[in-house]
Amino acid sequence: MKFTPPLQSATLIKRYKRFLADVTLPNGEEKTMHCANTGAMTGCADTGNTIWYSTSDNAKRKYPNSWEISVNSKGDHICVNTARANTLVTEAINQQHIPELLGYDNLRTEVKYGQENSRIDILLETSDALQRPPCYIEVKSVTLLDEKNGTGRGYFPDAITLRGQKHLRELMEVVESGQRAVLFFAVLHTGIENVSSAHHIDADYSQLLKQAKDIGVEVICYQADISPQQMKLTSAIEFIDN
Repeated sequence: MKFTPPLQSATLIKRYKRFLADVTLPNGEEKTMHCANTGAMTGCADTGNTIWYSTSDNAKRKYPNSWEISVNSKGDHICVNTARANTLVTEAINQQHIPELLGYDNLRTEVKYGQENSRIDILLETSDALQRPPCYIEVKSVTLLDEKNGTGRGYFPDAITLRGQKHLRELMEVVESGQRAVLFFAVLHTGIENVSSAHHIDADYSQLLKQAKDIGVEVICYQADISPQQMKLTSAIEFIDN
């Protein structure tokens, strides 16, 4: 996925009200921009970080600029725009870069399903559902890095997520109905080397994820290559059970 038009850089002043961030442009001007991230953004939003932002041509937007990438003090690149995760995974599947998800004829996004009124991020199907059942894929963006012990361990979620818990219950129902369900962690932090569930942040989510794996929900983790020019999923990394 290439950034068109190219991203521009600024220095972060602060993020606030969840969806807003103030930055300083290279010419000294201060600007407020949109932040498409509802999480805690721990380690991704420190004052003084270099950030990269996109500009929308939609004249109706109150804030035409969107914060896309943060660069931390170690030089790690972090995509903070969680909406990009679905695009990256969809692109990688269409380009046949995810071996675990080959062999399907059709890809649909945002399809309604489940008992709790959910929408699956990606639904893969074949012309013969009896021979190969559909594959339901829930995509999650991972940006939380444990920097205390230097292991490169990434965690999800970075805040308590009732919505994420609901998605795990829905995926378990998919497996129980005889279909395939995948939890796909798109790792959007170049300093992360492996992923675990964040039991210390959301114990209920962690327990549900263990249950989901036990009944057959698959967990796939892919690292992203991130730069101000483009992003793409490059390689599988390990999911480590707590």
